[in-house]
Amino acid sequence: MLNEIKGRLVVSCQALADEPLHSSFIMGKLALAAKEGGASGIRANTKEDIIAIKEEVTLPVIGIVKRDYEDSEIYITATKTEIDELIESGSEMIALDATMRKRPGNLSLAELVSYAREKSPTVELMADTASIEDAINAEKLGFDCVGTTLLGYTKKSSGRKLYDNDFAFLKDVLKEVSIPVIAEGNIITPEMLKRVLEIGAYAAVVGGAITRPQQITARFAAQIPE
Repeated sequence: MLNEIKGRLVVSCQALADEPLHSSFIMGKLALAAKEGGASGIRANTKEDIIAIKEEVTLPVIGIVKRDYEDSEIYITATKTEIDELIESGSEMIALDATMRKRPGNLSLAELVSYAREKSPTVELMADTASIEDAINAEKLGFDCVGTTLLGYTKKSSGRKLYDNDFAFLKDVLKEVSIPVIAEGNIITPEMLKRVLEIGAYAAVVGGAITRPQQITARFAAQIPE
């Protein structure tokens, strides 16, 4: 998958249960629209959505499963169960929360990486990170690529945005690791996409700015004087 998305756009097609577009059928159609618009890959949540997407497009998929656990803040591909589901979905790449936080059942990230490699050696692994330390650790554990996905979504990185200070976090990650770095998180304009690729991102994932119409509408509505 990395070869297919190098220097290109991956579109995240996701809608959680409380969102208006929550439907595997709709996610399949969103992926088709993304393909027609020029996307080279898709990022998607749940086995069911990924299967529906693969019925619509031949683009490679970064698969995740978002699931809450009582004993951990981690909810992106947190356990072996989610790895199994994503392998069954046919995802070419699996993304995991690769932060240093406690995992469900005290499972270590290293154990989860080893499990994924044993179950399906051909599936590539993406590390969703929120810090430089996360990225460095992910490379040591043998991930195929690092994503900036979780910056701003952990307690330690709360309030930070990927685009802060001309994408300073992305620049720092690029200095510290040698594996591909995928820019993801708050890339909300075409100009931002162009900039992260100029800086050196291997590829970029864009989600809400393309596939969450309620968020897109809210940005427009916010400009209307009260």
